[in-house]
Amino acid sequence: MSSRDVEPAVPEGTGERFEELVSVMNRLRSPGGCEWDGAQTHESLLRYLVEEAYEVVEAVESPSAAGESAADARAELVEELGDILLQVVFHARIGQEHGQDEAFDVTDIISSVTDKLVRRHPLVFSEQSGEHSAVSTAAGQSGASNEELSARWDAVKRSEKPHRTNVFDGIPPALPALALAEKALSKARRHGVESKPEPSETKDTAALERAEAEFGDRLLEQVRAASAEGLDAERALRGAVRRYIHTNNRPI
Repeated sequence: MSSRDVEPAVPEGTGERFEELVSVMNRLRSPGGCEWDGAQTHESLLRYLVEEAYEVVEAVESPSAAGESAADARAELVEELGDILLQVVFHARIGQEHGQDEAFDVTDIISSVTDKLVRRHPLVFSEQSGEHSAVSTAAGQSGASNEELSARWDAVKRSEKPHRTNVFDGIPPALPALALAEKALSKARRHGVESKPEPSETKDTAALERAEAEFGDRLLEQVRAASAEGLDAERALRGAVRRYIHTNNRPI
């Protein structure tokens, strides 16, 4: 039986260690704390949030490339995820200093994401009492097709964000070009703008890795060709995605 076959308990000490982190941040941000921490704003922290996210990507992808030990890989990933958590706690602490109507704290963030997870998985958390429920109906979930689950997910998201009325609403415009393209195409498929690909023949892990490597080589060759012609591949793809969205956008 794998660890995914049973529901694990909340790790011992989770609440205490999280409270300690919040307390440390409060001390750093308060008078007599750290001048640098005290001077930061939501805006000034954005560059660090982006950097930390990319460092998590590196920590996940680098072990096989760097050949580091499992223990080193674990320590690196734990550290980088901790830096992401720090950014959340930092923004939450700044949020406490907002005016009364705009103020928020870390409990608001935790409540928001917890409620969202429950709302968006009605087949797992059924018979909800208010906004929360831990009644599991995993058996019911296993009987639903991917298309049914996707449709239910979309319906929940639409009820949460009624201001998103067009196919491509909600895509962060600052995403890197490839991520922007994938997000746009994903939304297009979900709303019937783009036809869904036929299920491919089952491939084992090795075959998928070979296919991904070959695709990566083709992408690199395209970037090489663009560079040789003095073109900016990132800008070219972003422009193509913007044109695609402009041409295909429509009300949901």
